[in-house]
Amino acid sequence: MRILVTGGAGFLGSHLSEKLLSLGHSVLCIDNFYTGNRRNILHLLDHPDFEFIRHDVTFPLYVEVDGIFNLACPASPLHYQKNPVQTFKTNVHGVINMLGLAKRTGARFFQASTSEIYGDPTVSPQSEEYWGNVNPIGIRSCYDEGKRAAETLTLDYHRQFGIDIRVARIFNTFGPRMDLNDGRVISNFIVQALRNQPLTIYGQGNQTRSFCFVDDLIEAFCKFFFSSTESKIMNLGNPKPVDMLSLAREIIELTGSKSPLTFEPLPNDDPQQREPNIERAQRELDWNPSVSRQEGLIKTIKYFKEVISKMDVAN
Repeated sequence: MRILVTGGAGFLGSHLSEKLLSLGHSVLCIDNFYTGNRRNILHLLDHPDFEFIRHDVTFPLYVEVDGIFNLACPASPLHYQKNPVQTFKTNVHGVINMLGLAKRTGARFFQASTSEIYGDPTVSPQSEEYWGNVNPIGIRSCYDEGKRAAETLTLDYHRQFGIDIRVARIFNTFGPRMDLNDGRVISNFIVQALRNQPLTIYGQGNQTRSFCFVDDLIEAFCKFFFSSTESKIMNLGNPKPVDMLSLAREIIELTGSKSPLTFEPLPNDDPQQREPNIERAQRELDWNPSVSRQEGLIKTIKYFKEVISKMDVAN
């Protein structure tokens, strides 16, 4: 298949592009480098089945493809709150453009959604049937409500035009190629620990997240995309939650850091719990995360050590 990956120079997009190439597919990668980075795909540029176009999905794209993975959108609060209007436009205009492309070409369409569509959930774990508890006018709404609107559009294009769709609700993911300054908790903690700086805990640190290593998530992406399952929406993530205080201490231990902990007020609308119910993915895709959090953290710490070392040499 010739497969389009939007946001292909990002953290997830670059790993996905690699995986698709390894499976024998041709990859057309597009990115506008708002949060993606050319270094993530440099090793792919000479691959005979890889093509890159610099493009913003809020503008139409006229290409011929068999499948579309729509990953284009800033995913960390630091990045999506920097330009909330553009974030919402990416989620709405970008999805409309990519769904229009799928309609014209007959391509299968994969929408990268998020656990943020559940907002600050009142139930745990969160299953696909849960409608969420989302603030429509808060500082996170450009992303949360943008992704909810993107899901609406995707399902409506399926119902009205018969487009073959998949919607993946992605829970917290980590691994190599995360941006050094993306503002997400694992990258924050690792970078602070490696520099022996205080690790910033928001609130009392008792809020929970469930972290999935990137290799496991990309495997789930491909299983979902290439499956014949009738389910159109699926939670993808690791169902083992950890509180932020425990995570900080784990990273300090794994890095051998001397960092102390510092406590700051909770950001607005910060969810208190994130835990996916993945029974649907287990049943229909025969998928379970296989990389433990500790194993994934060791690999991610190694990556950040190398990045920081190169920066220090350059400076």
